[in-house]
Amino acid sequence: MTNLHPKPRANTAPPIDLPVAMLAELTHRCPMRCAYCSNPVALERPECELSTAEWRGVLSQAAAMGVMQVHFSGGEPTARRDIVDLVRYAVEEGLYTNLITSGVLLDAAMVSDLARAGLEHVQLAFQDSEDEGANIVGGYHGALGKKRAAAGLVKDAGLALTANLVIHRHNAPRVGAMIDMALEMGCERAEVANVQYYGWGLMNRAALMPSRAQLAEMTATVRERQARYTGRMVIDYVIPDYHARRPKACMGGWARRFLNVTPTGKVLPCHAAETIPGLVFDTVRDRPLRDIWDTGQAFEAYRGDAWMPKDCRSCERKEFDWGGCRCQALAIAGDAAAMDPACDLSPHHAAMAAMAEDEADADARAFVYRAFGAHKDSTF
Repeated sequence: MTNLHPKPRANTAPPIDLPVAMLAELTHRCPMRCAYCSNPVALERPECELSTAEWRGVLSQAAAMGVMQVHFSGGEPTARRDIVDLVRYAVEEGLYTNLITSGVLLDAAMVSDLARAGLEHVQLAFQDSEDEGANIVGGYHGALGKKRAAAGLVKDAGLALTANLVIHRHNAPRVGAMIDMALEMGCERAEVANVQYYGWGLMNRAALMPSRAQLAEMTATVRERQARYTGRMVIDYVIPDYHARRPKACMGGWARRFLNVTPTGKVLPCHAAETIPGLVFDTVRDRPLRDIWDTGQAFEAYRGDAWMPKDCRSCERKEFDWGGCRCQALAIAGDAAAMDPACDLSPHHAAMAAMAEDEADADARAFVYRAFGAHKDSTF
């Protein structure tokens, strides 16, 4: 029998925090072809996905090690026929359940079944407040209408609803309209999230990057809506790293509060960790989840501060941002152990900012969709 509770290691290092949340990527299948998709360029095949029984085992292990929240994601998690069963099982294990979805596959029967299974929260992604923009960025015709209908079903079922508003240079002028749309749909929370350039999204960075002027206007609009809608809807706002002066704590710090399980059972410290060469990603088919969290090579690689460059280790913010994003350091500086270029102390910060401005000022670029998509490249 698999030991779900391995013996603790000798006390030669600070104690390891246990994760609060787990992202369960049930599948990479998705009817949409979002230009900013953060899933890997090479997707995991459906026939290799964890079975229902294997996902149940993962959920049980997560609950046993103290995970409090499970976020069912993908791809599109409702493409799995067992989504209701997995939600029900997670609830029985005492986990708070959140469904991260495009909404385009949701219908009244599925929402009703999910609500009866105990689902507590839905996070619904929106590409725009207008049909044309949503169609082009999402690579899916008619998505906005389906998403709005899904939001109505979620609210009718009595579930909490968050709108994830993904912002880039093409829809930035409509950020106010997108926030207004979220309020109109009855969302308790809206996340104004600028595109993060990982996975497939990195390939479309030049077509998506907002300018500094757009960022200033966007920020003013968001702050105005935050003040106007106080007490009616919470509005979270994430400034894009490419225009920032200080890094953010990636997922609360590498291997500190969060873990990610891919469709085939690989366990990652963050969603984009597979972009970093040299890391070893164990799978739940081979090792217990707690064992991977405690001693997995990928989890220990950038946990704590021993790996940090000298200037990071001596920084008073090191236990606030935990060195920032390793995947971003790799993408910009070419070294996952380098200072996050979002920090203005990084030798790569100026180059990152200049690149962002150059790409934001470039002529409109064609979006590159995944090769298996039925949609041709499109330009705004």
